[in-house]
Formats: sequence, structure tokens, C-alpha cells
Amino acid sequence: MVRIAIDCMGGDFGLPVTLPASVQVAEDYPEVHFLLVGDKTQIETALKSAKPSRLSQFTVVHAEESIQMDDSIEVALRRKRKSSMHLALLAVKEQQADACVSAGNTGALMAVARFILKTLDGIDRPAIASAIPNQLGKGTTVLDLGANVDCTPEHLLQFALMGSALSQAIDGIPEPKVGLLNIGSEAIKGNDVVKKTGDLLQSAPINFIGNVEGDDIFKGTANVVVCDGFVGNVLLKSVEGLAKMISKKIKENFLSSLYNKFAALIARPVLSKFRDEVDNRRYNGAALLGLRGVVFKSHGSADILAFRCAIERAKRAVESQLLDKTVLTIQQMTHLHQETNQNNNNILS
Repeated sequence: MVRIAIDCMGGDFGLPVTLPASVQVAEDYPEVHFLLVGDKTQIETALKSAKPSRLSQFTVVHAEESIQMDDSIEVALRRKRKSSMHLALLAVKEQQADACVSAGNTGALMAVARFILKTLDGIDRPAIASAIPNQLGKGTTVLDLGANVDCTPEHLLQFALMGSALSQAIDGIPEPKVGLLNIGSEAIKGNDVVKKTGDLLQSAPINFIGNVEGDDIFKGTANVVVCDGFVGNVLLKSVEGLAKMISKKIKENFLSSLYNKFAALIARPVLSKFRDEVDNRRYNGAALLGLRGVVFKSHGSADILAFRCAIERAKRAVESQLLDKTVLTIQQMTHLHQETNQNNNNILS
């Protein structure tokens, strides 16, 4: 059984999105049990209306408060400790749930998750990782997407390790190809941080393929692309805007005239496939990596389909033992560093 705690009150829409999405997943996966965290009266009313086939798959956990999208990190962290977000994360810490999914305030979720769950040994900063659709009809995992604006080479190395473990767990790729986002593929390009990171990644226990450029994300050149949170967040928002524009243009251009309606009918299978591939809702669900627990962040404006995708990603992460794989990868890196330092000390002596 996979147990998932849902922050039912988080996000722009809250319960009208989070509960139906949870019920849909429950219908398809009888082995999943949900802890629905939020206002008990509202949840029970919504659950009764949804009429799930197996009510036993749901446990309601009452929360007196909810964290709003415009709440500051201080308010979320210190003044709302009885919020649905707090209690959902606490369920993971107390091993009542295997994962937490929330569409709430990103900064608040990261801060509260770090406070409650703590970071893994060997990880200085948690990172946000998510998939961006590529030409291969799959997703390229990119991190960090906004949690860490200023990063050292060591931080980027840790992101690469965690991203590789995530790709193994979620995508089932034994040796994910890891690329370092840069302004060119040549090793001499980039600023000092990127150059030093490249040197570190060469000796890391991952399948590092070198520097990649922005278009490589969409080509699917690498399975995992590493960058700092400033660059990653700008990239993510640009991709979301582009996906919305493409979807809008397809609808406008092919429905503008009788001829175009006929063309749209002929091209519908191809267009539908393309629309699905670039639909960012289907890639919703960013992993908060580096924590002592599995946490997935849904987009705040997610609809039912998007939030369902986030839940399913969390489910796959638990089933694929994402946390154990991340710990193992970090341990391998630590062991490699220790061996390198010992060899260097032997040479000096």
C-alpha cells in the first residue's frame, strides 16, 4: 500500500481540485490510501458528493488552518503550525504517509518541509525538480527550478546526484544522462561556478555527458539538466508561457474558417498528440529533493488533471524507492570523495 498525504486546502483552488483528483487516482489504483488533510467538514461533504467506490481508501485529518498563496514564509512557518500543509508533512515525518502532495505556496512548502523533515546527510540545500516536455515525447528533468538562486559548485553537484536518482526512480532509466546547463557545449565556456561544477561532475558517480544548451532540454539530449534556481525558474515560466501560447494558437488557427475546420478534422490526431506532448499539466508535479521524505509540489493553478498527475508522480516515487536511491547515490559520492582525499594525502606524505 502507498499512503499519500494530500494538502487539500493548498493552491489557488484548494478542495474543488485536490479532492476530485485524489478520488480519480483512488479509482484507478486500489492500493493507494489517502490522508486528506484540511477542514474536516468541507472534506467529508466533498467526499460524499464524489462518491468514491472504496471509501476505505480515505482517511480525513482535520486541520484548523490553511496557508494562503500570499502568506509570507514567516507566517507559514511560525504562525500556522496547525495548517493542512504542516499536518500533511508531519504525517510523512511520523511515517503515517509515504509522501505528501501540495499545491500550496512554493516558498512556504519548501520552508515548512525543511523544518519538519530536515535535509538528508550530505545535502546542504533541497532543490525543486520537474520534467519539461521534449521532442521525444518524454520529459527532461530540470533542477533547480527556484529554491536556490545563488549556488556553489558543490550545491550543483548535489543537484546532479539527486536529479539522477529521481530520473532512475520516476522514469525507470538505469543510467540517466546528466547535462550541465551552459551557454555552450565547450568546457571552456561559462562562468567560474559552471566551470568548477563541470570538473566536479566529471568524477561524480553519475552518467555526466558534459555541458548542454537550452535547446538540448527540448531535444532530449540529456535526461537530467542541472542549473541554479534563478536560471531554472526563468526557464520554467518561459516554457509554461510557450505551452499556453501554442495551445491557444492551435485552437484559433484551425477554427477560424470552414476550410480550417476541415483541415483541423484531418489533422486532429496529429494535433491532439502534439498538444498532449506539450501540455504542461501532464508533467505537473515537482519533487522537493534532498529532504528526509518524499514531497511533491503541484502548480498552484493546477486543475484536476494536473493535480492528478502530481499525485501519480508521487506514487511512482514511493514505489520506485526514490528516497533510498537518493541516499545511496549521496553515500557513493561521499565515499568517492573520501577515497580521493585519502589518495591525495598518501601522495603528499
